[in-house]
This record gives sequence, structure tokens and C-alpha cells, in this order.
Amino acid sequence: MTAASVWEPAMRLALEEAVACADSGDVPIGAVVLDEAGVVVATGRNLREADSDPTAHAEVVALRAAGAARDSWRLSGCTLVVTLEPCSMCAGAVVLSRVDRLVFAAYDAKAGAVGSLWDVVRDRRLNHRPEVVSGVLAAESTALLDAFFAAQRG
Repeated sequence: MTAASVWEPAMRLALEEAVACADSGDVPIGAVVLDEAGVVVATGRNLREADSDPTAHAEVVALRAAGAARDSWRLSGCTLVVTLEPCSMCAGAVVLSRVDRLVFAAYDAKAGAVGSLWDVVRDRRLNHRPEVVSGVLAAESTALLDAFFAAQRG
């Protein structure tokens, strides 16, 4: 079993959240926050279109719900699992929330801030740097996004 495969069950839950975006017309991105024991604390999906909120990215939605569930903005010990590499806003939220680990599926060459365009979460100038695991079920996430954008163009 590879290190990445440990995260596949949680990534499948995040993919389910992403699929649930279909009704709102939001880009299909999903996220899950796990506690120290691997128990789901919160989930989130893109809600920008549904809520007319430019900050309602899946990661932010999930982190907000996890903070509420734990009654703390500090999510130390938690892992954020998301279907697409976080953008700069979401990467900043990952750092500020103090999650221990970020797990993501596909890289985002256009807006990714965890290695693609920027590397916010590993910036040594910041006070927190989570562990990063990438590529978990990347093909499934990419296929979901490709189908969404093909339908938008078609």
C-alpha cells in the first residue's frame, strides 16, 4: 500500500462532494476535513454559484464547517483532503487554519498555489507549513473537471 493510497477513501468522499456540485452549476470540487483519528469532521463543495459568494471554494467551506464543529479556528491535527490543488486564497486558508496535512488530487496549472504557480503552503516566511500529499485519485478528479468544462463549452 502506497502512502497516497491511505488517503483514497477520504478522497472518494471529496469526489462525492464534487459530484454534488452538478445541480448548482459550480465547478465540481469537493473537500473533506478529517480529525486526528481519520474521522470526518466536515465536508465542503464549491458553492460560489449557489451562494453568489466568491470565497465559497470547497476548501474554505470545509474549513469553516470544521472550525464550527470543533469550536475552534485552529484545526491542528486535522487533514484537509480536496479534489484539486488549492488556489492562493485556499492555500492561505490552509496555512491559517493550522491543519497538519493537505492532501489533493489533481494539480491546477492555471491557479494552483501548492506547487503549480505558487507554493504558498511551503513558504518558509509563513509560520505554519503543513505536510502535502498530492496526486491521490488525480485521474478521477481530472476526468470530472474535464467533463464539466466540456459541457460548459458544448
